[in-house]
Amino acid sequence: MSTPVLTFFNNKGGVGKTSLIYHLSWMFAALGKRIVVADIDPQANLTAAFLDEDRIDSLWNGQEPGTTMYQCISPLAGIGDIVKPELQHISPNLYMLPGDVSLSSFEDTLSSVWPESMGDNNLYRPMRIITAFWQVMQMAADQVQADLILVDIGPNLGAINRSVLIATNYVVIPLGADLFSLQGLKNLGPTLRSWKGLWQKRLDNWNDNTECSRYPDFRLPQGIMQSVGYLCQQHGVRLDRPVKAYDKWVQRIPEIYRKSVLNVIPDQLPERQEDDPYCLATIRHYRSLIPMAQEHRKPIFNLTSADGAIGSHANAVRDAKNEFKLLASRIAELIGMPL
Repeated sequence: MSTPVLTFFNNKGGVGKTSLIYHLSWMFAALGKRIVVADIDPQANLTAAFLDEDRIDSLWNGQEPGTTMYQCISPLAGIGDIVKPELQHISPNLYMLPGDVSLSSFEDTLSSVWPESMGDNNLYRPMRIITAFWQVMQMAADQVQADLILVDIGPNLGAINRSVLIATNYVVIPLGADLFSLQGLKNLGPTLRSWKGLWQKRLDNWNDNTECSRYPDFRLPQGIMQSVGYLCQQHGVRLDRPVKAYDKWVQRIPEIYRKSVLNVIPDQLPERQEDDPYCLATIRHYRSLIPMAQEHRKPIFNLTSADGAIGSHANAVRDAKNEFKLLASRIAELIGMPL
């Protein structure tokens, strides 16, 4: 039985995705779930949040097999096979498979084998490459008996993200309240449906092929890609962008989410975006707490007075803990993971 994969994705960047995954992984771990975090964004920002630069330098330049996602799958670009992942143990219930800027070089390999996976023979190798991310993540989860895999990917619709999404059970979509996020949302829904359909054709082709019986232990992801909802960034006070502009975009999200992602024509829409059942939460701006948390390499809600979280900061830390706990509980309920 495979471990469920939850991917946070929007093909528009700058929506707080990496910070969100970082905090949710800590919260799920604090709530007793064993979590594997996989950084499959070639920018590797999530890796930088968890690990200091000296540690990252040793992982990237040490060339030890399996220490990053890229080092796990890079042998597939030649004649080799997947390497067993070596996880970083972050906390008692939290493990990480680091990212690597070299991962972007695997894009061409994934693009070239995609059409080959619909051939009449020699299917094992292309199917192995296309599902490499899923294979590695499942190996990592099996090592620590993880309850859930959280995945960070870059803001694009390229071959790497296609391979990650076909490996995904559940998708959460972070959004900003702006035109570009809404346009990204319009593109995202049709793309996910297309990828899901194309992957189903490949699964059918594999199951009908004689090679399938030759590799009885070769597991494949089902390409479920179920969207469980979206998250919206709270408006930040800026002189050049009044609240009115924020509301203009944020109130359009419920309709666009239904039409583009759920592929339904809504009969009735909530009067306010805050009342939308598909809105998992509104993520506030924690401002000065963010650099404080980054300096001490811990989530906002774990900051203490010794870290400088005093006065109003201490109140904000308590609020952050409550908010992320509610969000984690909401997501866990939607994906059927008891806390």
